[in-house]
Amino acid sequence: MAHCGSDNEHDPNARSVAEATTAILAASPPIQDRESLPLYAALDRVLAEDVLAPADVPAWPNSAMDGYALRSEDLGSARRVIGKAFAGHPFAGRVGPGECVRIMTGAVLPEGADAVLIQEQAEIHADMVTPSAPVAAKANVRFAGEDLRQGAIAFLAGTLLRPARLGVLAALGVSEVSVYRRLRVAFFSTGDELRPLGATLGSGQIYDSNRYTLHAMLSRLDCEVFDLGRVADDPAALEAALQQAAGMADMVVTTGGVSVGDADYISGLLQSLGQVNFWKINMKPGRPLAFGQLGAATFFGLPGNPVSMIVTFYQFVRPAILKRMGSQGPWLPPTLRLPLAEALRKKPGRTDFQRGRLLRSETGLQVAGVGAQSSHILSGMAHADCFIVLPAESAGAAAGEWVDVQILEGLV
Repeated sequence: MAHCGSDNEHDPNARSVAEATTAILAASPPIQDRESLPLYAALDRVLAEDVLAPADVPAWPNSAMDGYALRSEDLGSARRVIGKAFAGHPFAGRVGPGECVRIMTGAVLPEGADAVLIQEQAEIHADMVTPSAPVAAKANVRFAGEDLRQGAIAFLAGTLLRPARLGVLAALGVSEVSVYRRLRVAFFSTGDELRPLGATLGSGQIYDSNRYTLHAMLSRLDCEVFDLGRVADDPAALEAALQQAAGMADMVVTTGGVSVGDADYISGLLQSLGQVNFWKINMKPGRPLAFGQLGAATFFGLPGNPVSMIVTFYQFVRPAILKRMGSQGPWLPPTLRLPLAEALRKKPGRTDFQRGRLLRSETGLQVAGVGAQSSHILSGMAHADCFIVLPAESAGAAAGEWVDVQILEGLV
């Protein structure tokens, strides 16, 4: 079934969000297989071993500004320009008393010099330069090893390789890295009402949007994704699909069929084929969620309602994927505290993940809801850039109240 769930509030048999998160992460062991990749192919992969700096970075003292390299002890006197230093073309001589070298940003600091006079503070007459302000020792100089010392740990195993981190590795001369292999994730959607794009919809039928959303979320995490399509609400077909998925993947994710309806078979099949850890979470949207083990694969049965599926993915599946792929964390979505621009309604009983949008005001950043919060309204989720997290005991929040906000940029 693609749509499932109930708006009943607190369920005493359901786990809290915190309890579910702790249990899921505890049951998500990192993979151990690794491979070597060229640096260009390593974006969003996880380091499998520490990387040590093979040399100082920078390798030599160099100028942080365009100006003149000189001896700071020659207080206030004019210096004669004896040469030039450019990035990649150092000055070969030595700077003596009363001398200086014209130097560009990034150029090696000449021997004998210990500071750089910026050109805006230089009075120039022919080949003589007089400082218009005192020049302290070490001024405008980048020193060897200031960024990284030889032998220091540049990155620990478990580091997720983002663009700036690839830049650091390149600066170290590292051309190849050892990384954990990509996590293999197989997924499919369930429901007789689902139809592929391009099909003519009959009464009660809908397009299978969840598969496209789920594929995109998994691809963002650089998983090796196996899309097994749509499976009908038939126990034999579902059992075959689950066994196929478990045989090819480290993690299996399904959408739909995890509630208590007559055609919701996923939880029951998981009990017979593997292990169910729990299947109810005290949250909204997304109360029905099956989590367990299917052979050697971690299993998530997500709700069929589109927004419920997205919310539960970001709260539980994404952290489990990050941990399983070897990342040292943080695994959970980043959270900020921001004031509400308008009041939000909520019944006490369940942790509520309301879809929100960030607003700029004269007093700073604020957050507001995106309108209707029903779990089937996917357009609201599409216009959201954050989740507003209201705790289970909350009875709503007034305008101006500070709330927890999970930023979606970088996740969605």
